[in-house]
Amino acid sequence: MVQIDQKIISQYLNVSVPNVSDALDRIGIEGSTQGVLPIYPCAKIAGPAATLKYIPYSAAEESTVLGTLKAIVHGGTGSVLVVDASDNLLVNSLGGVAGATAKHYGLAGCVTDGVVRDVDEYKAYGLPVYARGIAQQSVRGRSSCAGYGMPVKLSGVTVRPGDFILADENGTIVIPMEYVTEVLAFAQKVKATEERVIAQIRAGADPVEAHVHVNYDNMLKKQTTE
Repeated sequence: MVQIDQKIISQYLNVSVPNVSDALDRIGIEGSTQGVLPIYPCAKIAGPAATLKYIPYSAAEESTVLGTLKAIVHGGTGSVLVVDASDNLLVNSLGGVAGATAKHYGLAGCVTDGVVRDVDEYKAYGLPVYARGIAQQSVRGRSSCAGYGMPVKLSGVTVRPGDFILADENGTIVIPMEYVTEVLAFAQKVKATEERVIAQIRAGADPVEAHVHVNYDNMLKKQTTE
């Protein structure tokens, strides 16, 4: 699994998914997913992706149960389990046993473009989980595992093993591993700029002038020079 400096992870935890989305717009990368939201009021997630893909039950021999456990162990401490479960949005793509295993192995959390169950268990042991919704039916006998540690899709966005995942109450976003530092720097700039505008407005500045002063409308446009 790709290792990412804890300082970078801490800095990502100090910016928001919208800040990072703006940074990706600036660079020209599509990384914003739709509908992958916290399944309960849980912690923000930041870390490298440990990928897993589900497919129709008859399309592979590996069970989702065993494949998920293998993906979790392979991912290891600090990783984010990313489950491509778009093939079947009616059955759970993460359950209580898998969640407990992820917590035991030190994963930062789980994001999936499918649905999940056993929410009470995630809450009890404090595993952050982001998904499209909640289901009751088991995945067993309804989907198979295509593999793990491979490129997958999350709400249509490509995720490679080691790509960076950030998820908060605004949703889930994917940062290609080669852009992690660049995206972080601009996300921090976006956050600082917006905080400055808000401070000026609260201090009595004209809102329009405060925005014009920092060139807010144009700050996301790709620039050839800084």
